[in-house]
Amino acid sequence: MTARVTGTANDYVGKGLSGGTVVVRTPADAGYDPTENVVIGNVALYGATDGEAYIEGVAGERFAVRNSGVKAVVESVGDHGCEYMTGGVVAVLGEVGRNFAAGMSGGVAYVYDPDGTAEGRVNRSMVSTSRSLTSEDRAVLRRLVENHAARTDSDRAAELLADWETVVDDFLRVLPDPYADVLEAGKAEDVRAELPGRVSERSDVTTPGVVSDD
Repeated sequence: MTARVTGTANDYVGKGLSGGTVVVRTPADAGYDPTENVVIGNVALYGATDGEAYIEGVAGERFAVRNSGVKAVVESVGDHGCEYMTGGVVAVLGEVGRNFAAGMSGGVAYVYDPDGTAEGRVNRSMVSTSRSLTSEDRAVLRRLVENHAARTDSDRAAELLADWETVVDDFLRVLPDPYADVLEAGKAEDVRAELPGRVSERSDVTTPGVVSDD
């Protein structure tokens, strides 16, 4: 099932999402930059467990709080993003607010951070950051950005994909220390290994996620 909204939405978008896809688009004739304007309210994806979400615009505070399995793309988030997150993958294609990843114990987040401002907004009490993305990181991140472009026709996603080999090095990976420890010990499955299905441009047809060797 896919739920689509064109226009703004209030708090709790995708609360408890347990499968399917949520797509929120900024109207094409809005007359403003989606990367600088709020399109959904606070606490989106609260307690979500599975599925995908693509948000063309800025999300309010506490985006993906307690997310435990959703793969999501958003163009910017307010304060306390990915708070208490325990699983899933979140890609932020713009700025994050203060206290990002507070209490985050699982999953992984990627933040497009060409000017380094996100570094100072991450709560490092339970996470570490890196700009050295693995091939697996890059594959998952690119698939998410491609799907975001296909689902929302996002200008920001298109700009990133047009210069991908350069801009991918501007993404900051945020990985919880406890999660990294169990991955290293081989006691947990790496959520990055599960690519979302590829979405054909402006369609809902998906194909299984497969990473090529090149």
